[in-house]
Parts: sequence; structure tokens; C-alpha cells
Amino acid sequence: MGLEITAHIAGTVWKLEKRPGDRVEAGEPIVILESMKMEVPVEAPEAGTLVELRCSEGEAVEEGQVLAIVEA
Repeated sequence: MGLEITAHIAGTVWKLEKRPGDRVEAGEPIVILESMKMEVPVEAPEAGTLVELRCSEGEAVEEGQVLAIVEA
């Protein structure tokens, strides 16, 4: 079981910065959300490998929704 990365605001997935299999560092953006005409990065809280994306570009997401899974 990996670390679930969740949306901290409701918005639309504007851009996917990483793909499954990519290495991520702590603080590195995985997904960029657009909310109220602002771009808001969703960052990896710790280093690891992105094993799953649960969202796609253009998708509306809710606060607390799981967007990605990272394994150390």
C-alpha cells in the first residue's frame, strides 16, 4: 500500500506533471489543479515512485479525492 496523494481543494485537473513509473522527490508537483482561475500544485509529501494516477486532465475533482499513489 502506498501513500495516497489527495486534492486539498476542489477544482479541475489542469495538467499531469508525472506519469506512473516516474520517480518523484518530496515537494515535487504531481498534478496541477485549476481552481478559481489559479493554478495550484499538488505535491508529493515524500520521495518515491508514482505507481498510480487516479485522475486525468480536464477532470473535476473534489477536496479530499485521491489523485495519485506514491510508494517509497
